[in-house]
Amino acid sequence: MCLAIPLKVLKIVDDSTLAVQSGNMELNISSMLIGEALPGEYVLVHAGFAIQKMSEREAVETLSIISGDSNG
Repeated sequence: MCLAIPLKVLKIVDDSTLAVQSGNMELNISSMLIGEALPGEYVLVHAGFAIQKMSEREAVETLSIISGDSNG
């Protein structure tokens, strides 16, 4: 089973790369599949690629489910 994780965009690195936040780490991922994403937005990331933009509400709900936190 594969899992995609919602991550917050920190900055645009270049035309096809975003810096995102994962916990206390900053990761560079490809934005080739979704086009433009802006700092502060959330993207769904799988295997180093942003595969979909999502709202903050969706991201928080998804992270809550993944972490097992029923309080959201």
